[in-house]
Amino acid sequence: MIVDVDTGIDDSLALLYLLAHPRAEILSIASTAGNVPVDQVAANNLAWLDLCKAGDIEVTLGAQTPLLAPLMTTEDTHGPQGIGYAELPVSQRKLSNRNATNAWVELVRERPGQITGLVTGPLTNLAMAIRIEPALPRLLQRLVVMGGAFHHPGNTTPTSEWNIAVDPEAAAEVFAAFAGLPADRLPIVCPLDITETMEMRPDHIARLAERAGSSPAEVIADHHAPTTRSAASNPVIRHFSDAVRFYMEFHRDHDQGFLAHMHDPFAAAVALDPSIVTCRVATVDVELAGTLTRGTTVADWRGMWGREPNAAIATTTDPVRFFDDLIDRVGGMAERLY
Repeated sequence: MIVDVDTGIDDSLALLYLLAHPRAEILSIASTAGNVPVDQVAANNLAWLDLCKAGDIEVTLGAQTPLLAPLMTTEDTHGPQGIGYAELPVSQRKLSNRNATNAWVELVRERPGQITGLVTGPLTNLAMAIRIEPALPRLLQRLVVMGGAFHHPGNTTPTSEWNIAVDPEAAAEVFAAFAGLPADRLPIVCPLDITETMEMRPDHIARLAERAGSSPAEVIADHHAPTTRSAASNPVIRHFSDAVRFYMEFHRDHDQGFLAHMHDPFAAAVALDPSIVTCRVATVDVELAGTLTRGTTVADWRGMWGREPNAAIATTTDPVRFFDDLIDRVGGMAERLY
């Protein structure tokens, strides 16, 4: 896998899930500016690898800014370092000598038809890679993208989702590049329509800690002061709990309940097992000029544009099954490591 992230609380859990999963061979982790600036994203990626005692996995630095637009970041959602209240030790691991764009290009050329790409941040690095290697969509085995909103409100503007809104031009280029592939090779798009049904609640964290054998019981509650920190004996549980507490407080403060939408871990699960979703094929494009709608993903479900389909949009899944698997795998890894 090539994993392209803007880490990010939910990106963090996506990395933990992939590192815990025996089917995930991560060849490279690309750092993309989005939730926080790219240097901080890279630092977070390295720190999570340390915490999970991961092997020598390449971490690359991606573009500092989107293709055309000024960079937007969202520390109010993810915290000043992008990982909520968590305070991970600074890693001594080194970044790769090659950048994220070159890593995308070189790896798919080395392993044609073998690599799954997973993008849980803006599509900047991938768009730049496709400019260098236009055949990249056909060299990938599969692409999974967390992004967009179709029959669902946006989370950045009334109609746009964060990853697309940060770099709409990149998203438009990527979708266009995948037109004409067979249906089983089209990118699977996991939009807000489905990812906002992935509601992590305090009981999920309690179950995660229990699976890891961590003590004392892990309790996150709405009435706790913002200064509350985890006392979990297991470092994986402790740091993730501190991260997700911030995310739950954000959702609560925006009238969404004391929960956290786990967009990116769900996309990671789809990348490993596409059978967990049903999809509907469509032609997707991105609004680039609308005064009110810039960054909005538009799906032509009926072929009105007369253009070839370029995406398989995830429409249904089983959130209970997803969380059961996530808790078992990440909790099991935490238990083994500590």
